[in-house]
Amino acid sequence: MGSKYHEKINKIRDKLSLLLNDIIVADELSLEAFKLSDATKFKEVETILGKNGMKGDDIDNEIIKTFALFGPEAKELRFLIAYLKMTNELVSIGEGVKKYARRMSEHTKSACDLEPFKPSILLLHKSSVNALKHILDCFDKSEECSYEDTYRKVLVEESMNDDLFSVLEKEILNKIIDEKELSTEYVKVLGSLRKLERSCDRSVNIANLMMYAERGGDIKLFK
Repeated sequence: MGSKYHEKINKIRDKLSLLLNDIIVADELSLEAFKLSDATKFKEVETILGKNGMKGDDIDNEIIKTFALFGPEAKELRFLIAYLKMTNELVSIGEGVKKYARRMSEHTKSACDLEPFKPSILLLHKSSVNALKHILDCFDKSEECSYEDTYRKVLVEESMNDDLFSVLEKEILNKIIDEKELSTEYVKVLGSLRKLERSCDRSVNIANLMMYAERGGDIKLFK
């Protein structure tokens, strides 16, 4: 493939990196908002990610144009397929961050006592952010990035995330038993926290796609 193709690929990767960076900024702001119970910061999250879907569509269009113009094969084709699927994962993560911020803003104003869960929720959130940061670091250092190392780092965060969510789930279920009148509210809190767990799962999917793009084989081989 010629230099024009590689320029296109670099442009697509840069756009993916910018989208992911916006998501991480919003995600960290959401974490800070929960830590401080700051409704204003929660609203800023939605502002940052207001064009999340449009940016994803723009990346998809660039990928489709590249398919049409260059008819890539082998490794080049794998990267474009991987990028197309990554865009979907990133847009979904961004939408999850927006919903989490909106819901947690409501939860912090409700009668639910989230203070006992706060340390675990913050750790859960940090593991989700860290998984995304490992991927962004790989995007930004594509020439030097070790896809295998990135995949391993993301898996570590996802494993920690799963453990933390399991602990929180048990603690919140116990709270529901003790405070039956608030059971519906606590179930909603649990649903909101699941957004953080799902974000980490999607990060693993992206890391898996990176491995597929580099190595080939079965696209689900590394899951």
